[in-house]
Amino acid sequence: MGNLIKVLGKDLENCPHFFLDFENAQPTEAETAVWNQVNAVLEEAQGVLAELQSYTGAGQEIREAIQNPGDLRLQERAWSAVCPLVAKLKRFYEFSLRLENALRSLLEALTSPPYAPTQHLEREQALAKQFAEILHFTLSFDELKMTNPAIQNDFSYYRRTISRNRINNLQLDAESEVNNEMANRMSLFYAEATPMLKTLSNATTKFVSENKTLPIEDTTDCLSTMACVCRVMLETPEYRSRFTNTETLLFCMRVMVGVIILYDHVHPVGAFAKTSKIDMKGCIKVLKDQPSTSTEGLLNALRYTTRHLNDDTTSKQVRALLQ
Repeated sequence: MGNLIKVLGKDLENCPHFFLDFENAQPTEAETAVWNQVNAVLEEAQGVLAELQSYTGAGQEIREAIQNPGDLRLQERAWSAVCPLVAKLKRFYEFSLRLENALRSLLEALTSPPYAPTQHLEREQALAKQFAEILHFTLSFDELKMTNPAIQNDFSYYRRTISRNRINNLQLDAESEVNNEMANRMSLFYAEATPMLKTLSNATTKFVSENKTLPIEDTTDCLSTMACVCRVMLETPEYRSRFTNTETLLFCMRVMVGVIILYDHVHPVGAFAKTSKIDMKGCIKVLKDQPSTSTEGLLNALRYTTRHLNDDTTSKQVRALLQ
């Protein structure tokens, strides 16, 4: 029956459904060039998540330095603790730029004429899987970032120290690695509650605005189709049972939420309007049917990182589901 199986029934009008095998899709010859380019970025993703997960910060060293401003030893100790952490934060930020380029390559491949987005997802399953992997990484990264205040605390201390020493005409070694321009860009990135998601949203919006000959629907239909794929796989026991790894269910949930948020940022009226091609009630219900430990962060992402949830066009039922 193939990796991608058309699902009958449960259709919203104009909303095609597929079963996409996220575990086994392999690139065809036509997909290989883009797949290799994106795979080079994705190979780094797990390492980035592992580094972020183990990020403990320099809170104690910073507190001691602030409480004892005249103690040079404590100032040097705090600075020595913060510098390698800032270098790590710089690597995360630079990875977000590579991820943005990878997303652009996938959007170009999955929306290019002569095929419709639905046909692309059917024909180019391995690229659809990579698109899903980018979304999965993005939500995983942002969940870890949101629960780790040390990131912004460390970076704020770093910037204050740089500014103070610049005033005193002192040049610090670490400044050559993270110069003022880079520090400004990193500061904007980490000030976002969900920085990776913001990066992808901006990249998708930019892709639409720069490709004026490409109908916006080609991009949003790609996203809404992926949301349908994930929802149907999650709510249909027959399809859930095909996965050999239980982690694939969480993967599906993250991907579904990620494409909803992207759709909501890119589509003029968003994901929550009645005219949306995404069944928001169905998507929220399928999340609420899972254990809350695995979905509360995803529901919060829908509550707080979407653009149109509080619009007048959003139904009371959908709002109530996200209360």
